[in-house]
Amino acid sequence: MDDITIIGGGIVGLSTAYALSERFPHARLRVIEKENQWAKHQTGNNSGVIHSGIYYTPGSLKARFAKTGSQQMKDFCARYDIDYDPCGKVIVATKETELSIMKNLYNRGLANGLDIIMIGPDQLKEEEPYVEGLQAIKVPQAGIVDYKQVCETLVLLLKNHGAEMLLNTEVKDILEHEQKVEVITNEKEFNTSYVVNCGGLHSDRLTKMTGLKPDLQIVPFRGEYYELIPEKHYLVKNLIYPVPNPDFPFLGVHFTRMMNGGVEAGPNAVLSLKREGYRKTDFDLRDFSEVMSFRGFWKLAAKYWQEGAKEMWRSYSKKAFVKSLQELIPSIQEGDLEPAPSGVRAQALQSNGKLVDDFYIVSGKRSIHVCNAPSPAATACFPIGREIAEKVPEVESHQIFTS
Repeated sequence: MDDITIIGGGIVGLSTAYALSERFPHARLRVIEKENQWAKHQTGNNSGVIHSGIYYTPGSLKARFAKTGSQQMKDFCARYDIDYDPCGKVIVATKETELSIMKNLYNRGLANGLDIIMIGPDQLKEEEPYVEGLQAIKVPQAGIVDYKQVCETLVLLLKNHGAEMLLNTEVKDILEHEQKVEVITNEKEFNTSYVVNCGGLHSDRLTKMTGLKPDLQIVPFRGEYYELIPEKHYLVKNLIYPVPNPDFPFLGVHFTRMMNGGVEAGPNAVLSLKREGYRKTDFDLRDFSEVMSFRGFWKLAAKYWQEGAKEMWRSYSKKAFVKSLQELIPSIQEGDLEPAPSGVRAQALQSNGKLVDDFYIVSGKRSIHVCNAPSPAATACFPIGREIAEKVPEVESHQIFTS
């Protein structure tokens, strides 16, 4: 009988296992991942931004965990000699109509305890010489890191702790009993005292295996990127974001300098026809049918169809994509960009058509389920892990604990 089994080998699953190893240093841990490598999906396709928490509702888990997680991520990287860059970012207003939205965002950042600065056009030119804007918020707390490298370090730490780390192990069913949990996989069946579900794009399905029925479903949104050709890297010094559109629940296309020296431009946000669909042609009948038969999706589509149509157009028109980027850097041309790998966001949606806009964690008899952890979950992974670890009842190695 193992003490705790963590499902999911992305950064949230690994950081949760790390937090559990600290809280229960004598407990036996097992991490299982269906892929042949760690951090293959949301984490592995992340652009690497260390978020500040400026966008999120004051007091929410996202706001609190992004702020503390940002510093904890930097501390972890410094401790284990992982390269990171606390480069900061600017959020730029390019239209008069965006100034009032920016002011509200600035006040939200202050309410979230951030040390941010409102700057004018001249100071913006000092920060980003090729950006044209009326005003900007300078966010020193933002930075960049390679989250896959963070995960590699976490895996080593967990192995050193004695955790059993299993790849190529896909969960087929989870059966909760009074005294144990059966985790049935493609490899074998595990009996465990407690299960933590950090399944990302499949977290809702794993949750339902235990008999829980939260009012949500994962709807995958693909974020498509371009990358600046090396000759044009000079156009972007650090991180450049637009003022977010209040009528659309995504941040809009932006520029991100990455740890490998490249510069990403994007993403848009389009419905993926497969939960792990990184290409436009990827399709899975089950995934597609679940979305099409979910009334929450149609309510969401009815509310955001105009913005959604623009996102789809940008998906198929490079010219339209570039036009959006030119609002920030007018000198950008189509020839300056080449296609880059996409990512898929695991976004939970409720049946009333509302996106779950905060991290969402539910508990079963002998299980905890992270049902919604999109961005900024990578930044916030250490506080998320500690939050989950605190929810797990006391365990003693080789014994079944009571809930």
